[in-house]
Amino acid sequence: MNGFDPMFLDRHVRDTMAFYHPRAIDPHGGFFQYFRDDGHIVDAGHRHLVSSTRFVVTYARFARQTGNPEYLHWARHGLAYLEKAHFQTRHQGYAWTLRDGKVEDPTHHCYGLAFVLLAYAEAYRAGIDEAYEGIGRVHAMLDKRFWEPQWQRFADEADEHWNLSDYRGQNANMHGCEALIAAFEATGETPYLDQAMAIARAITKASDDHPHGWIWEHYNRQWQRDFDYNRDDPKHLFRPWGYQVGHQTEWAKLLVLLARYRDDAWLIPTAERLFSSACEAGWDRTHGGLVYGLDLDGHVCDGDKYFWVQAESFAAAAVLWEVTGKASYRRWYQRLWDYSWQHMIDHHHGAWVRILTPDNRRYDNLKSPAGKVDYHTMGACQEVMEVLERLDR
Repeated sequence: MNGFDPMFLDRHVRDTMAFYHPRAIDPHGGFFQYFRDDGHIVDAGHRHLVSSTRFVVTYARFARQTGNPEYLHWARHGLAYLEKAHFQTRHQGYAWTLRDGKVEDPTHHCYGLAFVLLAYAEAYRAGIDEAYEGIGRVHAMLDKRFWEPQWQRFADEADEHWNLSDYRGQNANMHGCEALIAAFEATGETPYLDQAMAIARAITKASDDHPHGWIWEHYNRQWQRDFDYNRDDPKHLFRPWGYQVGHQTEWAKLLVLLARYRDDAWLIPTAERLFSSACEAGWDRTHGGLVYGLDLDGHVCDGDKYFWVQAESFAAAAVLWEVTGKASYRRWYQRLWDYSWQHMIDHHHGAWVRILTPDNRRYDNLKSPAGKVDYHTMGACQEVMEVLERLDR
């Protein structure tokens, strides 16, 4: 294993994609979304908007990586399913979950809509020209339904009739920022970058009073931190309690991406502070790997190891290494890859294990439930491949 070799990373992405393709393709529309370790499909009839969109992202990015037009075909297949199945004409929004093609949960989530935008942006960037219309249309929907200009952030959730809930969250804004950066990179249109910068500034500056600037997850309608939200449900799939180590490093990565296009002095120092402090506090010195959650005092409250935390963190380490030249980020990249290679990657069947106990044991043999399509892992490797190619020039 040589994580500094672009050819190794290329092979790993191909091996990961081979776990999903072609078994994930539902010829009747969209993609199957629940897989055991060996690739056996667990639930053929259930669809989650996050998985439906992330499959489009992985197929589009893989088409760019390999130059193989077959994967563009399947990205189009996924986009068609978003519009024919998830999109609900009556309320002009995308259903959160479907069961056998029927709406199961009609709730509108900014988190989900951000991934619809990301799907269209990555599809257009990969060469699907007709996806350009979707970028503008979905962004207009995000602005109309969720954007709150007084806060320079997105609201989080609305019912079927678009009545907003009181909950506000950083996670939807983080992925909104990610999607807006992708939309800018795909189109070159600066309003997307402007909005991404506004979100990043608002989210990070709101945490300046924390010693490390750590970003809290949950807020009320006035964007005051809610320290009790989901305290009794710390493993919630999208809204866990605590300071999320992986979200600090994921924000660090996004700030570095923004710094490629905007010369704002606060971006890189904030990224460095978030990454270094979160990794120092979150690294398991006994069993290795980054833990999931830290409590209000910075102590571990959830010691489980999640696949996406390791992947997003090594991508953040790589982009920080590139922009700063500091050897400490190179070492973090190596440490995270070594851990992931040893514990998180299924070398027999392919793809990454979703979650491990604090001492690196499996909970079950469900490799990919709702939301997990290895978009994080393949995207992280693809980001690092680009870093290494630039450093080699």
